[in-house]
Amino acid sequence: MAKKEDSSVEAKLRALYDLQLIDSRVDEIRNVRGELPLEVEDLEDEVLGLKTRMDKLKSDLENINFEIGAKKNLIEEAKTLIKKYGEQQKNVRNSREFNSISKELEFQELEIQLAEKNIKEFKAQIDQKKAVISETKERLSEREAHLKHKKSELNAILAETEKEEKALLEESIKFQDKIEERLVKAYARIRNNVKNGLAVVPIERGASGGSFFTIPPQVQVEIASRKKIITDEHSGRILVDPTLAEEESEKMQKMFAKL
Repeated sequence: MAKKEDSSVEAKLRALYDLQLIDSRVDEIRNVRGELPLEVEDLEDEVLGLKTRMDKLKSDLENINFEIGAKKNLIEEAKTLIKKYGEQQKNVRNSREFNSISKELEFQELEIQLAEKNIKEFKAQIDQKKAVISETKERLSEREAHLKHKKSELNAILAETEKEEKALLEESIKFQDKIEERLVKAYARIRNNVKNGLAVVPIERGASGGSFFTIPPQVQVEIASRKKIITDEHSGRILVDPTLAEEESEKMQKMFAKL
């Protein structure tokens, strides 16, 4: 739709305030969701991290058990060699052969002792890993339950508000098309720079809506005349008179009820 460059100032003010009401309603819907999407995302990351940790711990256990198996095989091989060398020692012909076999026997005994020490250390590691796995499993179960609850909460809110939000965003675009581009850009800029995204506000008790700075009576008269677009010198917000704001609010509430 083409921009209406020739519309009256009052029509522009009404369109701008309508646009503000629509966008504020979208803000309200998103505020209802609050931090839930981020909470869900954080929980998903945490659950994934815990699962990755569990996989790593289980892999570590497998590696440790493999090492224990290897040490047990080494012990059996050493025992076999000890038996073999013991038989050979009975048939030595000189002290040199006896000493050589004695050294081999001693070496194999040391191999067994070292392997048994390693197995003991590995078993201690297994106990430690199992304790960490138990703690991680409990934490994972708790986080998964919390994630399920938060997802359910988020989905319920989305089911209630998604349709309305989509319709409102479509209406926002339609209303922007009714306003000349420079005003839409100014509106967007002000909206991004002010608290609560309020770029167009009515005069309340002689001051700009949400502000404590009094607007001079002459300026209030000019705003009420709706002959030109006036901004608050303190906040930069576009100002409209209370009557116009009330009329447009009533109109837009009826529109919202139909969405």
